[in-house]
Amino acid sequence: MKPGEFAGKTAVITGAGRGIGEALAKTLCREGMHVVAGDIKKESVERWKESFPEQEILAVSCDVTKAEDCEALVQTALDRFGQLDYVISNAGILHSGAVDEIDPAVWKQVIEVNLYGTFHMIRAAAPVMKAQRHGVIVSMNSKSGKKGSYKSSAYAASKFGALGLVQSAALELAEYQVRVNAICPGNLMDSPLWTEGENALGIQYARNRGITTEECRAMYDRQVPLGRTCRYEDISNVLLFLLSDDSGYITGQALNVTGGFEMR
Repeated sequence: MKPGEFAGKTAVITGAGRGIGEALAKTLCREGMHVVAGDIKKESVERWKESFPEQEILAVSCDVTKAEDCEALVQTALDRFGQLDYVISNAGILHSGAVDEIDPAVWKQVIEVNLYGTFHMIRAAAPVMKAQRHGVIVSMNSKSGKKGSYKSSAYAASKFGALGLVQSAALELAEYQVRVNAICPGNLMDSPLWTEGENALGIQYARNRGITTEECRAMYDRQVPLGRTCRYEDISNVLLFLLSDDSGYITGQALNVTGGFEMR
């Protein structure tokens, strides 16, 4: 990546209020981008954006299950900054449960946020990027988009579907020099998603297997050839690569960031 490559560029990111979305949004800010940060809880973005007092960061309320919210997020970027260079579709949820036990309404909600939400963001960005004949879209996916997930069928189904969407959109937008890719992280076992609250993934996954959270953590650690959990910076580094001109010949790909846990 060239020094200052991202300065003055405009990025839109969803699910930016906490966890990986917050970490990625901060990375974009540190690179000098104009950032339009959407989250269903706008106040979550307002909380962290104060740490960038010299930078203009727009916090926008956005429910990615609503197409009009995603369109408004893109329009906000255009109205304020006059361009749309990057879109990071990050918003997502996970509810686990056996296929014969999980509430169908909960299963559907996961699909609506993770799959429909990605579709809504790509659909909102595509006309703008086609017209300007440049742009990069990155969908935050998961290792569960490559391999079925035990008692997490809704999540895996949503992520498998989103990879098909990424590949299809990449084919459609290639002639306009718009690239579409995905990142498939491994388990972020030190993140709030895994550790905080009664519905934390560490608790859900341990409960599914009838083991303690400590045993669950150890089980996943043993499965990673590089011997450690995924970290935010691992994902941020790959995101910046995919946004940069260095990846100008890469589209329709789903890059694993799993320490060797997933190699397909």
